[in-house]
Amino acid sequence: MKKIVSVAGLLLLLLVLGACGAEEDQAEDKLAAAPIKAEEPEVTGNPSIEVTDLTGQTLTFDKTPSSVATLSSGDLDVLLALGIEVAGRPTVQGPSVEGLEQVAEIGNPHQPNFEKIAEINPEVLIAAPSFKQHEENMERQGTKIVYTAANSVEDIQNTIELFGTIFDKEKEAQTIQDKIASEIQKNTEQKADPVRTLLVYGAPGTYLAALPNSLSGNLLELAGGENIASDFPNEEKYPQYASLSVEKIIERNPEMVMLITHGEPEAVKTAFEGEMLKNPAWKNLDAVKTGNVVVLPSHLFGTNPGTKVVEALEVMKESLGQVK
Repeated sequence: MKKIVSVAGLLLLLLVLGACGAEEDQAEDKLAAAPIKAEEPEVTGNPSIEVTDLTGQTLTFDKTPSSVATLSSGDLDVLLALGIEVAGRPTVQGPSVEGLEQVAEIGNPHQPNFEKIAEINPEVLIAAPSFKQHEENMERQGTKIVYTAANSVEDIQNTIELFGTIFDKEKEAQTIQDKIASEIQKNTEQKADPVRTLLVYGAPGTYLAALPNSLSGNLLELAGGENIASDFPNEEKYPQYASLSVEKIIERNPEMVMLITHGEPEAVKTAFEGEMLKNPAWKNLDAVKTGNVVVLPSHLFGTNPGTKVVEALEVMKESLGQVK
């Protein structure tokens, strides 16, 4: 009897073990059939920021810079439009600095205040390419220089995009870019007959003709004007400008003369008209005979207008519209 029980027990044990083995095999089969999920990489810190400025220089930032200063009113305008706080601003007067009286003044592109720049020690300094001669000194104190240009509407659009990338304001930058592009298109859809125009940049005693590769030249073309100095040889130090050729100007007889200056517009206009009177041939120009000699607003044409470039285009169109 004991043997029968033992044999029965053995058979029961074998049945249980067989069932367990079958369950394990089924589990392994299901595991093998399941899709394998890749492990997600662990995120450690913010990715670095790499940009190329408007001189072709590549810069890398470990993180979004926390302080910035600029020597240009136009670049200041773009930074503020993007909602970026500035540690240093250009030394200028006028509406562009309203509400920024407490922000340190650091000079202008022609006369930087290095003592002030060193005092605020910004992570980033926005400057024109002419500032390159001082680059080494700035980098020694830990400041990176970002160079901008404003010789066309496209340059200004590229600057907006550049700042958006550096300061983590891509969405804001795109909104501003889209608005400018839309306004430019609206203002250039209908063009009247080209108006022969001479763009004169200068100060009393020094006058140059603005070429198509200057911002005012680009705006003139967009507004429907014809730059009579388009083929004048450019100045070596100032490639966007050319010496005035009185002979060619008289030959091409501009219908409009536009004066561009940094400041004191009436003084510049009076001085320039005095220069024209010295040469009797100027009196016979259509622009002079009809009184179409205008001074363009200095905050829009004497410097980089930043996001106000559309306003500059509208002023240019309005001025050309005076010619009947």
